[in-house]
Amino acid sequence: MSTNERDLIVGGQAVIEGVMMRTPNAYAIAVRKADGTIVNTAARLPKWSDKAPILKLPILRGGAVLIQSMGLGIKALNYSASEAYAEAEAAEVEVALTPAVIEGEGDFAGITGGVPGLFPIPKKKRSKDELKKGNTAAAASSIVFALIFNVLLFVAAPLLLTNAIFVAAGWTNRPAATSTAQPGQTAGSQQAAPESGLKKTWNSIRGYLHPVRPTVGFNLIDGLIRMSFFLIMIVTFSLLKDIRRVFEYHGAEHKTVFTWEKGLDLTVANARPQPRQHPRCGTSFLMVVMLVSILLFSVIKFDSLLFNFLVRIVLMPVVAGLSYEIIRLSARKEGGAFFKIITLPGVWLQNVTTKEPDDDQLEVAIEALKESLKLEPKPEEAEVALLS
Repeated sequence: MSTNERDLIVGGQAVIEGVMMRTPNAYAIAVRKADGTIVNTAARLPKWSDKAPILKLPILRGGAVLIQSMGLGIKALNYSASEAYAEAEAAEVEVALTPAVIEGEGDFAGITGGVPGLFPIPKKKRSKDELKKGNTAAAASSIVFALIFNVLLFVAAPLLLTNAIFVAAGWTNRPAATSTAQPGQTAGSQQAAPESGLKKTWNSIRGYLHPVRPTVGFNLIDGLIRMSFFLIMIVTFSLLKDIRRVFEYHGAEHKTVFTWEKGLDLTVANARPQPRQHPRCGTSFLMVVMLVSILLFSVIKFDSLLFNFLVRIVLMPVVAGLSYEIIRLSARKEGGAFFKIITLPGVWLQNVTTKEPDDDQLEVAIEALKESLKLEPKPEEAEVALLS
């Protein structure tokens, strides 16, 4: 195998009873069916930047890669579900939410895995008719639900909780009490009108919703709360049997990537002793996202709680794009101190999000990578493409 081929940055994603592997120009999904056989599908990736050169610009390319990676990840999950449960009898559709952190590392720097949250995956077999007729609608509704859930849990809840903490701690001015004096009454002679329990509760809650203009400290606490929610979610999911299987395939994917990067033959024997924690995994990307969010939202801020919430949603592509550029730049110097520091928390977290795979799972990951590599342009094809 040529040196140029070994320079290809590869990565992937654990799916249901399988692995999706991605090379710069192609991807492949390999899944082990209930009867023990391995099936796969592979295709070349469309080059969006060829049709829209503007997507080659820094930051914008990160947002484009994010969208493409999310779409590819969901496609891989749907394919794996249909194949893994192909032998089961048709059953009622059951959709579960699985941590997005199962996304692996790759030439897109694990950007999909860097999006904290959950993604929908079907847990039970759907009949072929359902897959043909209702697959799009079911997937769309599941994705919408997941996005709403993620926004509420990882954007709205941390923002509101941080705001309440700052108000309660007196780190911002509470709203002045509204005078209820009747005309002709002095403040001293005013008789406070009795309040109902419900009204008193609402007035108390409204006080904690008094908008706080975000500072670096505000956004730091907001980021820590968001990360705490994410860690609780990941640890909880790791206790589930089905998710543990996914985490084992996540480990198989990492071991296979390490085997490739070390220039070893893609065999189970070579992959088995490799580490299951990879510095370019999507979990490492999370720390960069949090740091970028803290700085960006400390610059772009409002005195309105609603506007501060909306700006966090609107600027998600910008956060992803900036984080992508940082990871992309630092990944070129993987031995550098900066890269090690920003990826260290993600490596630690992989003790939870990856589990030790067995040889059968390693075999699936290796097949996925081999199939993806088959679709990479050969040196002569690349030369023709450059000249055309």
